Amino acid sequence: MGNGGREHALLWKLKQDMPDAQLFVAAGNGGTTSLATTVSVNGNDMPALAAWAEAEAIDLTVVGPEIPLAAGIVDEFTERGLTIFGPTRAAAEIESSKAYAKSLMKRYGIPTAGFEVFTELDPALAYIREKGGPLVVKASGLAAGKGAMVCMTTDEAVEAARGTLSGEFFGAGAGDELVIEEFMEGEELSVFAICDGERFATLLPAQDHKRIGDGDTGPNTGGMGAYSPVSIATPELLDRVSREILSPTLQAMAAEGRPYRGVLYAGLMITTAGPKVIEFNCRFGDPETQVVLPMLESSLVDLLLASARGDLRKSA
Repeated sequence: MGNGGREHALLWKLKQDMPDAQLFVAAGNGGTTSLATTVSVNGNDMPALAAWAEAEAIDLTVVGPEIPLAAGIVDEFTERGLTIFGPTRAAAEIESSKAYAKSLMKRYGIPTAGFEVFTELDPALAYIREKGGPLVVKASGLAAGKGAMVCMTTDEAVEAARGTLSGEFFGAGAGDELVIEEFMEGEELSVFAICDGERFATLLPAQDHKRIGDGDTGPNTGGMGAYSPVSIATPELLDRVSREILSPTLQAMAAEGRPYRGVLYAGLMITTAGPKVIEFNCRFGDPETQVVLPMLESSLVDLLLASARGDLRKSA
């Protein structure tokens, strides 16, 4: 499911893994037509997609974008006994609500930036003026990867808070809650963990570049490009990421009654104090997927099936 470069990369890898399999895509793009048959079902109509998959006896559904995951497509498919890769609606809240994700990390001691959550403008502005810049202002809801604003001054943070809570920047819903957090210095790193609810397997890390301007300037975008491998991702660092972030997060989600299956995308800042979470995403990142999957020599489909079935031991 999906129509971007990420979905093209996923199909490309799945085709390599299973050259004789029959692949379908809803809704696809010009690049996917040589890899898969386009499904003429509305991608926003989850019951219709589930009914189609059931009728066609689809063995595995892979969801690319976050919106259908946040809307509960995995729940819809699972209720019909269909195998689907991705988190449930409740587990996908780790991306669909930054306020929930930050609170989860605070409760379970997972390293992240200090923060506060606001639903009203006046307390948010008071907090901004008390703290001063630089700050990071984030829409709590889904904003197509553009909801985080790095504000170097108090005035910039005030403008970001006003525009977000008013709905001017990201529309109604995405900015109903506002997360304001401390500015972290360091280098960013993206890590994908394929999870089965208890265990996880990490893919090769990548580095994403979000700022729109040359020299890493200007507002964040959904991604201006990425590369992999990344020199800062040493075995020692990745071991810390697994021990201090990925494993505790899976344990936390299970403790919350939201066991996490699917890919957990950890967007990290590598600070002088160690790795800290910028944000979690509940799906493969775009554009990181396009550079990570061509480096994967083992079978992706085996990992996705094992995750969807809740037993990564079978992919070993």
